[in-house]
Amino acid sequence: MSNRQDVAQLIARRDRAFREVIRQAGLPPARRTSRVDERFAYLVRSIVFQLLATSAANTIHARVEETCGGSVDVASILDAGPTTLKGAGLSRTKAEAMIDLAEHVQDGRVRLQRHGYMGDDEILAEVTAVRGIGPWTAHMYLMHTMGRRDVWPVGDYGVRNGWSIVHELDETISERDLMAQGERFAGVRSEVAWYCWQAVHFAHAR
Repeated sequence: MSNRQDVAQLIARRDRAFREVIRQAGLPPARRTSRVDERFAYLVRSIVFQLLATSAANTIHARVEETCGGSVDVASILDAGPTTLKGAGLSRTKAEAMIDLAEHVQDGRVRLQRHGYMGDDEILAEVTAVRGIGPWTAHMYLMHTMGRRDVWPVGDYGVRNGWSIVHELDETISERDLMAQGERFAGVRSEVAWYCWQAVHFAHAR
């Protein structure tokens, strides 16, 4: 389903609780597949942002870019090495994850140029084979870099929190329960996740 208006209407029909946040947020974002030469840098950025507040992550990511001479690619990450990357503010685990990702891309175990032709599950399996990259990073990559519309990142606290706000739950929904709730939105779950994030934004703005 490519029409954003149709997507919003479908979500509202399948779950009336979303009608208010849809009214406030408007249509979901347009999604597109990023260019091949942008994909590696996005995965590196996602590694930086794992389990960090946005402001801290932005600061560290800027240092990583500076360390890489302004161009984050396979060669600049490998040239930097784990010790220099740690000096930019990364944990040892994240620095090693970036090196492992670069090695996977370099030797063809992660085929960024093929991802536009591969299914979501194939991409997930390939990306999460990199040490230090888990489902959250892979889901963000599928949604934001590959433009996939049916990603359901139940491990993202913001999505679980937003769902709980929309449905006025007393406690934050569990990953297991959210996985089951998402079944009714098959085909547009990336957009449902986006509306959950918007619900958190509006709640904090009150």
